[in-house]
Amino acid sequence: MSFEWLYDWLPITFYYLMATLLLLANLTAWVSILFLVPGNWIMVLLSALFYAFMPGEDNGISLTVLLIAVALAGLGELVEMLGGSAGAAKKGASRRAMILSLLGTFILSVIGAMVGTPFLPPFGTVLGAVLGGSVGAYIGAYLGEVWKGNELVDRYEIGRAAFVGRILGVVGKMAIGVIILVMITIDSFI
Repeated sequence: MSFEWLYDWLPITFYYLMATLLLLANLTAWVSILFLVPGNWIMVLLSALFYAFMPGEDNGISLTVLLIAVALAGLGELVEMLGGSAGAAKKGASRRAMILSLLGTFILSVIGAMVGTPFLPPFGTVLGAVLGGSVGAYIGAYLGEVWKGNELVDRYEIGRAAFVGRILGVVGKMAIGVIILVMITIDSFI
């Protein structure tokens, strides 16, 4: 009995198994953006490892796609940074307010995801993390301004700017992350 067919079939099966695992890992990295984890950069790193260890003549991730993913990940960080802090900084937020805003974003995005998950599992998690993170940004910026001693009107304005900026920043970064995810997935499977 000859098993030559197995030698031809096994490398192809292994490749597509690894490509599927890359897709699942990248999807997890993309979701981690909600919790202030640099998910776009994790997708780039995982894809670079796939590129290095799973080279193929007709398949595999191309270097061009990998470089585009690096550029998009950098753009995503810029969008999140500008969205998250530009509005608050424009309103005159202090450094304390910005630092506490980031801390509040992280803590309340995790709590929001945990609270939202039982209600509507995949969507509740995302919605809870985004809204929780935005509320955390508001509370952190507000408390930072209280600590600094700014006027009551300034606190609300800065908190509101941090809230809106956090929502816009995370949505923009996740949109760029979807582009990276789809681009890498298509390139790895085709």
